[in-house]
Amino acid sequence: MTEYETIVYVRSEARARVLIAALRAHGFSPRDIADGGLPGVSAGFSGTGVPIAVPEEEAADAKPLAEALLADMEA
Repeated sequence: MTEYETIVYVRSEARARVLIAALRAHGFSPRDIADGGLPGVSAGFSGTGVPIAVPEEEAADAKPLAEALLADMEA
């Protein structure tokens, strides 16, 4: 069984989905965002945002890339 590690939290679900696609394009295997919850209520409602998780063995390499990609998205 694969263990996942959360590498970043993203305030916007739309940005989280773009980040997941970008990580996959770079060869990582991020976990899909679970659908559910209340329609129209973003993950920001929880105060932490959408968690982006990858297999533990990918976390050390995926985290700096995810942080750089997020910085570019927010610029």
